[in-house]
Amino acid sequence: MKKGAGKMLFVGILGLGGLLALYGASFGKASITYDPHAAAAASDTINAAEPSRPNVTHLPTPEPFKAIYMTQCVAGTPDFRQKLVNLIETTELNAVIIDIKDFSGTIGIPTTDPRFDNATLASCGAADMREFVEALHSKDIYVVGRITVFQDPLYTNAHPELAVLRASDGSVWKDFKGLSFVDVGAREYWDYVVELSREAYTLGFDELNYDYIRYPSDGNMKDIAYPWSGTLPKADALEGFFAYLYENVRGDEEEPGPLLSADLFGYTTTNTDDLGIGQLLERTLPYFDYVMPMVYPSHYNAGFIGIEKPATRPYEVVKYSMESAVTRARVMKEALSGTGTSTEEVALRTLAQKGHGRVSQSQLRPWLQDFDLGATYTPEMVKSQIQATYDAGLTSWALWDAGNTYTHSALLDE
Repeated sequence: MKKGAGKMLFVGILGLGGLLALYGASFGKASITYDPHAAAAASDTINAAEPSRPNVTHLPTPEPFKAIYMTQCVAGTPDFRQKLVNLIETTELNAVIIDIKDFSGTIGIPTTDPRFDNATLASCGAADMREFVEALHSKDIYVVGRITVFQDPLYTNAHPELAVLRASDGSVWKDFKGLSFVDVGAREYWDYVVELSREAYTLGFDELNYDYIRYPSDGNMKDIAYPWSGTLPKADALEGFFAYLYENVRGDEEEPGPLLSADLFGYTTTNTDDLGIGQLLERTLPYFDYVMPMVYPSHYNAGFIGIEKPATRPYEVVKYSMESAVTRARVMKEALSGTGTSTEEVALRTLAQKGHGRVSQSQLRPWLQDFDLGATYTPEMVKSQIQATYDAGLTSWALWDAGNTYTHSALLDE
C-alpha cells in the first residue's frame, strides 16, 4: 500500500461525520467466590506519581514482549505459580501478567492504604508478592500487574452511590452474571484506582495493565442509569479517565511511574463506533504505552469477515483484526507529523497530540486465545495466532487462559 493509502482508506470508510463523532467531542466533566480454574470467562487533583522505593528495581520492557496471564489465586499458590515460572524459563516467554485486582474487586497484593482494607487478600492473593516479583526479576522476567477497573462488585457493595444503577428503582444494576459496575464518571473511584496503581508500582511491578475500562455491555441495557456520567458520551467520559490515569500514574521524566497498558475489545480494531461501551482505539492509544486488543477468535460473531465460525479460523481472525489496528495506528502517526488542514486531519492530529503525544504500531500487542471456546484449541491453532500477529507487522503478544494451563508445545523452546 502506498504511503497515505491507509489514511485515505480509513477516512473513506469512516466518512467526515464518523471522524467528527470519533475525534470532535471533548471529554468533560458481599462475598465473591473466585475459581481460578473456571472457564474463560475524590478529588479533581492528586499528588504527582510517587517514585519507587529505593530497594525496588524495575525491568525495561522486553522487545519482543511474550507473556502469559496468571490469576491472583495462582500467584498465591507456590507450586502452581512455579509451574508457570518454569514454563517461562524454558520457552520463548519473557513476561507474566498477574492479577492485582480481579473481576470480583478483590485485591491480591498486600497494601498499605486503609481504603483497600476490605478488599485485600480476602480469599486469594500473594502476601509475599514483593518477594515473588523480586524472584521473577532475578530471572529477567518482566512483571505486569493487571487491574480490573470498572467491573467491581466488591466496591459497589460498599459504595452503591458510585455504581451503575437500575433506572427503574435506583438499585445497583447487575449484568447477566450478577456482576456490578462502577459508573465511569465517578471520579472518587478514579483516585481509588490511581492509589492502587501506585502501591503496585512500589511493590515492584514494571507495568500496569487495565482491563474492563469500559461501560457495561451484557445485561438489561434498557434498565440502566449512570448517575455520575449521565448523558455525557461514553467515549468522552472514558477518555477523561484515561487522561486522569496517565497524568497521575504514568509520571514524568523526573519522577517516572510505571508503563501503562490497556485491554480493549477485539472489535475495536475493526469498528469505528464505540461499541456502546465507550472504547475507541484512537482515543486510547495516546494515553497508554501499549494497547492490547483481546482478539480471541471465539469472541467474534458468526459471519465476521465471511467466516461462519470464527473460532475455527484463528489465523484469519487475528491477522485481519491486527492489520486493521496497524493501519489505524499508522494513520494517527501520519496525522501527528502532518500539516494537513482538513477537518479530519486536524481532528485526528489534535487527538494524537494528547497524552504522551506519540502513536505508533509498536504500541499494539494482542491478547491471544489459549482456551477451548467455540473450538478445541490445538497447539497449531495457538501457533497460528502468534504467526498472524507477526504477519500483521507486530512483534509482541500475550496468551490468555483463565485456568492458567497453557499449551507448552505451541511455544518455542528457549
